[in-house]
Amino acid sequence: MATVLDIVRGISQALAHNYDGSHVEEYSADGEARKAGLKREEGNPMLDARVMDGFNCRLHGNKLVVHYHSEAKLKDLHKGRNKFESGVESQINDVVKFLKKEYKKVTGDTLTLKKDGEVDIRFEYMNNVRSWITAKQQYEIGGLKDVVEVGEESKDRLDQAIKDWLQLGKNSPKPKNVKI
Repeated sequence: MATVLDIVRGISQALAHNYDGSHVEEYSADGEARKAGLKREEGNPMLDARVMDGFNCRLHGNKLVVHYHSEAKLKDLHKGRNKFESGVESQINDVVKFLKKEYKKVTGDTLTLKKDGEVDIRFEYMNNVRSWITAKQQYEIGGLKDVVEVGEESKDRLDQAIKDWLQLGKNSPKPKNVKI
């Protein structure tokens, strides 16, 4: 059974395999083409116009938060909100498939991710033609048993630690040679 550190290192290494150009064999470090399902992977990176999109992940207790960002045109949003949202969700699903596949290659184990909540999509205006999309989805990571969830419990522990520290100051003797 994998430890928390093994799972975190596996996710980190899987993320390291996705960089701009890794989808083309001749630009990849190990000669293996990797596709994460991003828009920038379409066409040749040296010849075609580039689409700015990408993703990153962070750990939040026992959850993996996948962030996706991209450029979009206003006309794409006006075609239909449901169609637009489902397109962003499918991009995030492609990213998660990539992470699972790369994690399996790196560690030999499977990465179990269970959706936790809905996708949070923000469409931010940049100018009359383009806008930014930022989206995030939380996943619960299977196999992380020894991790304390982030929430009220950790806030209570921090509050108690601060109160204990302040109590130390009241009871400690004052230095004799210092004038206040």
